[in-house]
This record gives sequence, structure tokens and C-alpha cells, in this order.
Amino acid sequence: MNASPARRRAARILATACCVLGLAAGATGTAGAKPLDTSGFRGVNWADPRDNYASDEVVPSGLSKTDSYAATYAKARSVIGQFRAKLGANTVRLPVNPATVNGTFWNSYTGAIDAATAQGFKVILGYWESPTAKDGRIDDTAAFTAMWNRITARYGRDDAVYFEPMNEPFGYTSQQWRDVVASWLAAHPQVPRARVFVDGTGYADDVKAVCADNRLGGTHLALHFYGFWHSDWTDPAKWRADFDARIGNCASRTVLDEFGASMTTGLNYDGPVNGSNEIAYLQVVTDRLRELRMGSVYWPGLRTGDTFSLTALQGNGSAPTLRVTNASGAHRVAWGWGS
Repeated sequence: MNASPARRRAARILATACCVLGLAAGATGTAGAKPLDTSGFRGVNWADPRDNYASDEVVPSGLSKTDSYAATYAKARSVIGQFRAKLGANTVRLPVNPATVNGTFWNSYTGAIDAATAQGFKVILGYWESPTAKDGRIDDTAAFTAMWNRITARYGRDDAVYFEPMNEPFGYTSQQWRDVVASWLAAHPQVPRARVFVDGTGYADDVKAVCADNRLGGTHLALHFYGFWHSDWTDPAKWRADFDARIGNCASRTVLDEFGASMTTGLNYDGPVNGSNEIAYLQVVTDRLRELRMGSVYWPGLRTGDTFSLTALQGNGSAPTLRVTNASGAHRVAWGWGS
């Protein structure tokens, strides 16, 4: 039976309140504190075919710059519905940048966000820089500020929408990045901290420093971890040790909001490792996610032309359909979600 919009909103408010209380009690893993888990985030990234580093508008696969709000909503409704039906997801991570938000395209792009939340999905909006410099730093502070002001003005009170100030801030030192986030939080006091995702330092590959900064308390932490970083590792023990070292005692606040492996090359992720670093990697990561009750957002759930994509787009009409590219890969991702 479908719950009413009011009931769904009330449930989300209660979940957010519980999350905030849990973060306050168990954010740093203090002995005796009841640990929070982030396993409620079972998600996929929906990405632009060019990747999300764009100087112009970011347009997730299957959408179009020329679509109206209604057309975008209809397409997104179909895609989001299949993320749930075929993968078991309840969260989608979408890219934003100044060109997407500060211009007229925002009027259409919001259709994708609204279609997701209308189906009970959590939506994580993350800022990607332009590829012009691609230096891991904010491109234009004024445009960045205007972008987040416009986003939070529309969605600041929607408890299904989460905000990730920047994707992979590798151009900043640890101290600089933490200062950037502290400034962002101060500029948006109306946004509950439990709805902010703070990327780890570097390529979001280590969350311990942001976890330890008291100024960022109450936020979620975003970790990225990929198998291609160690193409010669086929020993699961190495993957486990490396993954755990990047989290420290901060698993209770952390969501792995990017991880992925080849899905279109025929690998069997439910089978033996057989000398494959990717199989060893994905099996260990999904096991640890399940054990630690950590949420995750696979990269990507849908991105045309990406061998990591968990689904492929079929049709380009108003109700595009998706085909799962690797059943064993989808199973491992769902296993990590606790399914």
C-alpha cells in the first residue's frame, strides 16, 4: 500500500531526527556510545556520459538540455523506478555545477530531483568542478556560492535531499579543505548537518581528518575507493586492510559514495577471485560495507559508455528502460547494502 505524501514526509523527518541523535552519540566511535550506521543509503550515481566534470550543464544519461521540467520528470521517474526495481536502490547521487544551477537549465533539472524524492528516494547533490583546470579546487567562488544558495533555497527544507559541497577536493591541503567545509556550514546554518556529505581529503579517499574536525561534527562523511588504484592486488587481505585504514573509527558516519568495477567485461563477482584484482576488490568492499553497516552509492548506476555502469540505457523516449549489465555485480552491490 502506498503511503500518503504527508506520511512519507513524517517518516523521513523521524529518520533524520534519529540520525542526528545517533551522530551526536556515536560519531567518533566512543566506547559505550551506541553506534550509528549509514546503511539506509543504498544508492547509485547517475552521471553525465562525459563524466561529471563539465564547463557547461551536466546532463545525466538519458536526459537532455532541451527537455522541459515535465519531460525531465517523466524520464527520471522511469529511470529512478528501475534503479529501485532492478537494483534495490533507494538513493541517487546527482551532479551539479554553476552552469547547471545558475542558469535556465535548473528549471528543467529540478524535475529529476523531484521525480526521485516523489518515489521516496534520497538524493545527494554533489558539486563537480570544470575540467578546464581540474585542479581539485572550487573554480569560481562567487558562482559556487550562488549555486549553493539557489539549491538550498529550493531544497533546504526537503529532508530527502542531501548536499555534498564538493566532489574530490584533491587540490586542497587537509586544513584548507576542512576550512572550506566549515565556511560552507556557517553560510548555510538552516541546513541540518545530518544532510551534509563531507568528502574525505584528497580524492575523497580518507575520511579520518574530516571526521576528527569538531567544526564538522554531525555531518556525514563521503569516501571514495576504487579497485583500479591497485591493479596488482588479488589478495583480499590487502584490500580489507587498505579500506579499513581509510575509515579509521569513523564508519558510523561514513557513506562510500563512489566505488565501482568493470561490469561489461563478463566478470563473475560471485565466483572465485581467479587472479582478478577487481573481483577481490568488490567482494571485500561489499563484505565490509555489510559488516560495518555502511551505506554506499555505486559508481555508476547509469552512465552511457562507462564499463563500470551497472545498467545500460534502452530506448530514448519519455520512459527509457534499463538493462542490468552484470547480474553478479548487481548482487554484490545489493549484498553490501544488507540485502
